[in-house]
Amino acid sequence: MPIVTISREYGAGGSSVAGLVAAELKAEVVDKKLVEEVAARLSLRPSDVEAEIERPRGLLERLVRSFSVLEPGMGAGWQPPYPDPLYDPRKEMIGLTESVIKEVAAGANVVIVGRGAGFVLHDRPGLFRVFLRAPDAVKVETLMARLGLSEAETRRKMHETDSNRAAYIKQLYGHDWCDVSEYDLIVNTGRVSYETAAAMILDGARDAALTPA
Repeated sequence: MPIVTISREYGAGGSSVAGLVAAELKAEVVDKKLVEEVAARLSLRPSDVEAEIERPRGLLERLVRSFSVLEPGMGAGWQPPYPDPLYDPRKEMIGLTESVIKEVAAGANVVIVGRGAGFVLHDRPGLFRVFLRAPDAVKVETLMARLGLSEAETRRKMHETDSNRAAYIKQLYGHDWCDVSEYDLIVNTGRVSYETAAAMILDGARDAALTPA
């Protein structure tokens, strides 16, 4: 059975398209459930896990971590503001997220949305990697209706979310999130309906599942 991973711009219909694909394949959609599983294993709230793993690590935080491994005497007089400077909660969350992605993929017949799943599973036979995009105007209209925010607030949240997603993939896997060569199919949901997008993905996923490794 196929394994489909869906990367998506914020507002391009990732969850909606994933639901349509999964319904046809009689597969499970792994989206928020993935964060919930990681949170449960770490005894944390899902919102805390999502906020931690999706925000890009800033320059100051990376410098703080680097000071913890300096030779004695270097950086004297300055102490990192962490109870244990060697403990990295984000690294632990990301490692567990990758483990859960691999676990659910082992059962096959899943549609995994986001979390860098296409990069985590990149060498898995039968994998079909999808990227959903749409023009800003389409995404803004969709998100304004969903979030109830002003246009300015919506555009700010949209660009921040996509920037964080791109930084997450770059920092963890060294790849460009928007590079078309990273995907088997790119769909513009501003040009086709979610139903058509799902049909395109289904065709490609079934072909991928039948192609010898």
